[in-house]
Amino acid sequence: MKIDADLKSFLDEKVAAYNTFDFIVNDPVCIPHRYHLKEDIEIAGFLAATISWGNRKTIVRNATQMLDLLGESPFDFVMSHDEHQLHLLDHFVHRTFNSIDYKCFIQSLKHIYTEHGGLEAIFSKYAEPHSLQFAIHQFKQLFFEKSTSERSKKHVSDPMAGSSAKRLNM
Repeated sequence: MKIDADLKSFLDEKVAAYNTFDFIVNDPVCIPHRYHLKEDIEIAGFLAATISWGNRKTIVRNATQMLDLLGESPFDFVMSHDEHQLHLLDHFVHRTFNSIDYKCFIQSLKHIYTEHGGLEAIFSKYAEPHSLQFAIHQFKQLFFEKSTSERSKKHVSDPMAGSSAKRLNM
């Protein structure tokens, strides 16, 4: 595939500007950078992206709090939590994302990892050569297939319903 020279130059400039410690430390992308295990990175990135609207400083603070509630390994929490541990999430709120949504997301993530092989497996399976729109649509369907929380669905965009799915693309 031939990349337009102007586009390549533009993208190279953006990498140089944003792929730096000074940028990352103050951006929600710092959240998955806390982890080394692929599944922890996926879960942290997904949860941080889910609440990434509003002021960056507030997003980083709340995403840090969000992940701290899960302990050292978000993946371990997702896979082994019980009802008592879910109550640790009772008071989490970021704008319209609240503890009901957070608990739903933890349960849905467990479903994704136990029944569908994880986040990467879903996106790899459904990705099209030049688009992730169908993969994102399928992800949303699978993510909520066992959920009883209608309110939580608003926090995962669907490009097939007209959304740009900006947070999921992050």
